[in-house]
Amino acid sequence: MEDERTQHEGLWERIFSRENLLKALGRVESNKGAPGVDGMTTEELADHLRKHWLSIRARLDAGVYQPSPVKRTMIPKEGGGERQLGIPTVLDRFIQQAMLQVLSEVFEPTFSEHSYGFRPNRSAQQAVQVARSYIEEGYTWVVDIDLVKFFDTVHHDRLMARMKQTVTDPRVLRLVNAYLKAGVMVNGVVVETDEGTPQGGPLSPLLSNIVLTELDRKLEERGHHFVRYADDCNIYVGSRSAAERVMESTQRFIEGRMRLKVNEAKSAVDRATNRQFLGFSFY
Repeated sequence: MEDERTQHEGLWERIFSRENLLKALGRVESNKGAPGVDGMTTEELADHLRKHWLSIRARLDAGVYQPSPVKRTMIPKEGGGERQLGIPTVLDRFIQQAMLQVLSEVFEPTFSEHSYGFRPNRSAQQAVQVARSYIEEGYTWVVDIDLVKFFDTVHHDRLMARMKQTVTDPRVLRLVNAYLKAGVMVNGVVVETDEGTPQGGPLSPLLSNIVLTELDRKLEERGHHFVRYADDCNIYVGSRSAAERVMESTQRFIEGRMRLKVNEAKSAVDRATNRQFLGFSFY
């Protein structure tokens, strides 16, 4: 059988094709958003590309392009508190968007049917409908798993190892790694990043699904009824004792194998009707 990875040759050329770049530019301009550390706005991006794209592309091709640090800001969370958000420069958002448009086509077939977050033609409402169907089938206990600062704690080496199973072009892998290592600017000081994905950038949701597919496959292997939306994962079982066993084994896998951390304060074993999933309650 032909190696599946040979189907993905020419990724670099597809990412930086004129058609794909124009599509990425349109998406970044329509999304607007705040400037990054260089102060450039989305309105200024097209003119900047007209003047400098040839030299930018040369640096990309040579493997020496250096993404700018991500501007770190805090935004309020629903229910109180704050969460960190990264704002890449508009140029880096443009390059990431061009990568996303091609890489998402490559990775979509590798993702689980139980995964609903940040994927084309899938929604939170669909995830909730599937969860409700499990409850109606009699799986009325839920293992509700929340991860601690997931986007900030993704293990870079494990993420890159997962990507290499599908992507063979070293230029693509090197550029993804450069974005992981770009660092963040906090109060004018650049801080290096040795873990986490560039939250706030177009690539971040795709990278999160690449990482969490490992959890999906383990839960499928164990025959569980579950729904995952980004880093929110609910597993539905028939009894409290089963739920407690599943919580213990799943937490052990997440923390031991995946090197992530379960948020014990927000995670729980409970009746499904006592918990919310993606803001919805079940009755």
